[in-house]
Amino acid sequence: MVVNEHADGEFVYSRNYLDIERGEGFVMIQITVSNTRDVEQKQALYAKIVSLLADDPGLRPQDVFINLLEVAKENWSFDNGIAQYV
Repeated sequence: MVVNEHADGEFVYSRNYLDIERGEGFVMIQITVSNTRDVEQKQALYAKIVSLLADDPGLRPQDVFINLLEVAKENWSFDNGIAQYV
């Protein structure tokens, strides 16, 4: 997990892209995953993340941006220069 916090003015984002009103509590979540999930699984993941973040710490659903970076299984190496998923 990598967490980056940005001071005011260091994180530039659209306040109304796709007519979604975003506020000061905007959070961007980017997850790198193997490309093995279908659309329904992804939608369920997005909904669950937003629900959990709305409950604690109280983020507005409009302020949660989620992006999945899908990569092929051969693009992972966890140690020793070996592609363990291949």
